[in-house]
Amino acid sequence: MDVSPPDPPLTDGVVTVRPWGEPGDAKAIVAACNDRAIAEFLDAVPQPYTRSDAETYLEMCGVGWRDGTMTNFAIVVDDQAVGSIGVRWIEPDQGVAEVGYWVAPEARGRRVCTRALELVSGWVLARPGMARLQLRADEENVASNRVAENAGFTREGVLRSSHYNPRLDRRVDFVMYSLLPGELRQS
Repeated sequence: MDVSPPDPPLTDGVVTVRPWGEPGDAKAIVAACNDRAIAEFLDAVPQPYTRSDAETYLEMCGVGWRDGTMTNFAIVVDDQAVGSIGVRWIEPDQGVAEVGYWVAPEARGRRVCTRALELVSGWVLARPGMARLQLRADEENVASNRVAENAGFTREGVLRSSHYNPRLDRRVDFVMYSLLPGELRQS
């Protein structure tokens, strides 16, 4: 799938989302990904998270943009990367993509992630042929569920026992959310 980064980057005047790869990004990723909540709910994120892990992630982000399978953005506030939001183009021929996100502790509770999700959702659903943007959040991750709902996503149901999270030593029930064209709202 041909996916190019938005030019200029997406912004609402408070939050900007741009592709990863600027100076300082690796340091910001390392600092954030060693946060307890990110480590627990995102069990695929290595722990402890190192500079090498961040460099591997940044390289993967570049490959994803080039091959059109993933588009990962830095969430930026006041010129500082404070989170990540990424889109996996899971069924591009059917117009379906999935979004996921995390933000550093200092960015939580300020609508930063909701704003980033609204920006990226608008960008995704404006693409020709896109019919559905979905996301999954651990049912116990109250903050991620709140972000989805505040951005206008519809809770469709719960994917019961769909993943084993070894860090939490439990099966995870994922809440499935979706957003369709015409359901977009602005901050």
